[in-house]
Amino acid sequence: MTSQSFTLSFSPSLKTLINSNFSGDCLPCFSVSFSKKTPCSSFGFCLKRKILGFNEKINGFGGNFGIFSAWREEGQLEELDDAPLTVELQQICSESQFDRVIAQAQQLAESLIILWMASWCRKCIYLKPKLEKLAADYYPRLRFYCVDVNTVPHNLVARAGVTKMPTIQLWRDSKKQAEVIGGHKAYLVVNEVRQMIENECTA
Repeated sequence: MTSQSFTLSFSPSLKTLINSNFSGDCLPCFSVSFSKKTPCSSFGFCLKRKILGFNEKINGFGGNFGIFSAWREEGQLEELDDAPLTVELQQICSESQFDRVIAQAQQLAESLIILWMASWCRKCIYLKPKLEKLAADYYPRLRFYCVDVNTVPHNLVARAGVTKMPTIQLWRDSKKQAEVIGGHKAYLVVNEVRQMIENECTA
């Protein structure tokens, strides 16, 4: 049997949970198993008076996990994390609304992700639900929006410098900071968007 190396990437909500619950005298324990057809992982975290168990598929980015349930030491199943699995992209329908959203984000010192799409664009339709899953990983500290270029003034599309669909942009301080052109497979685009977020929001 050949061994494989990989990188585990945890969602922000899981990082916060581990930091708040982890006991310094108890090291985390990981057990990972894979099948040939379905890459699936099983993890156990050794925390103070808690064992966290969850299963989730590993994607090409290196592991995007959510927490579904926890077990007390005496074996009782309990609810652990009520974070949403998806977050619907908020639609921007006018230039004035766009300006309000950008101004509010600047006031709160927040970044925004904006999907520029078109109803006739098949790649946009495939990508949107996957971005809604990604939005859940960053909820509530990062807001995701979408703009249908056919329903807003062309002046707004030109301001954003959008020439192809789908285009995913990160805005901060009332300026476009980075973008991803989604011309390839949706899961690859999502990985690029995630990397864009990590690069820009930790800079």
